[in-house]
Amino acid sequence: MKQHGMILICIFLGGALGTLFRYIINIQVEGFLFPLGTVIENLVGSFLLGGLTGYILHKKLLPGLKEGIGVGFCGGFTTMSTLAADSVFLVLNNPVQFFIYMSVSLFGGLLLALVGMMLSTAFIRKRIFKVGGDQ
Repeated sequence: MKQHGMILICIFLGGALGTLFRYIINIQVEGFLFPLGTVIENLVGSFLLGGLTGYILHKKLLPGLKEGIGVGFCGGFTTMSTLAADSVFLVLNNPVQFFIYMSVSLFGGLLLALVGMMLSTAFIRKRIFKVGGDQ
C-alpha cells in the first residue's frame, strides 16, 4: 500500500507539471485562429510518451517514475478533450482547417510517438553496447 501512495504522489506531481506546461504553451500562442497550442502539446506529448515507452522496454525505472511521467506529466500535458472540442468547432466553421488539424494531430502524433520510441531505444542500445553488457 505504501508503494501505491508514492505512485499516486508521482502522478499528482507529474500531472501538475504537465498541466502547467500546457498552460504556458497556450499563453504563448494565444490569439491564433488555429488551435496551435493543442497541436503542439499533443505532438510533443506523443513524442515524450513514445520515448518513455521505448526506454522502459529496455530499462527499469524507479518506482513511480514511469507513472509520474507517463500518466501524470504526459496525461496532464496532452489533451484529447480539447482536440475533440476544437475539431467540432473547426468542422462546423472551417472544414479545411479541420482536415489540416486532424491530419497533423493524428498522423503527426503517431509519427512522433514512433520517432520518440526509436530514438530512446537506439540510445539505450548504444549505451548498453558501450558499457559492454545489459544493466
